Amino acid sequence: MPSFLSLNDFPITQKWPAKHPERLQLYSLATPNGVKASIMLEEIGLAYEAHLVSFEANDQLSTEFISLNPNNKIPAIIDPNGPQGKPLALFESGAILIYLAEKSGQLLSAEPEKRYQTLQWLMFQMGGIGPMFGQLGFFHKFAGREYEDKRPRDRYAAESKRLLGVLDQHLAQHEWMVDDYSIADIAIFPWVRNLIGFYEAAELVNIEQFPHVIRALNQFRQRPAVIEGLQIPRRA
Repeated sequence: MPSFLSLNDFPITQKWPAKHPERLQLYSLATPNGVKASIMLEEIGLAYEAHLVSFEANDQLSTEFISLNPNNKIPAIIDPNGPQGKPLALFESGAILIYLAEKSGQLLSAEPEKRYQTLQWLMFQMGGIGPMFGQLGFFHKFAGREYEDKRPRDRYAAESKRLLGVLDQHLAQHEWMVDDYSIADIAIFPWVRNLIGFYEAAELVNIEQFPHVIRALNQFRQRPAVIEGLQIPRRA
């Protein structure tokens, strides 16, 4: 991406003009990946402006959005006050979480052992939980329901249960993924919430078999920043 000197230099601002150009700009939708960014921003208390990227309108495929994220996925951000005071554009929810944690000095320990433990669980979500829960959601709730062959759904259900088992065993010994609440929790629990809520797969994965996951999820849902972040960007 070219080096831009100000927020207005970014083509995406032509489609989503900034009312508060001094604030971090968030381009997102309230999906499990999208709310990672909004929850994080609420948790760290950084001023930001949220822009709704509507999948119904195929906003994510627009030239303006692709100019910011060539992979046409949400969320994406522009921080007008990035490193060395220069604007920084960033996509990929995991990268955004790490950046915001380092920018704010919050939710990612500076202690090397805890830092890398946090990053390992963040990668666990990105490489396992997100893809597997997402595929299960497709084959269980959406078009996959019409397929006679239930092997794809059952494959992803089995793998999702295995991943929940990994979480449950770990959470039996820890309040959060790395004892203290961190970006690992912000990454993981929106996906667990979506799996048993929006995807309606609680019975399919036997969620009651994972009491420690349920306990941590309920704790996560009660956080004020989570309650707020789950609603952002708001629909008109």
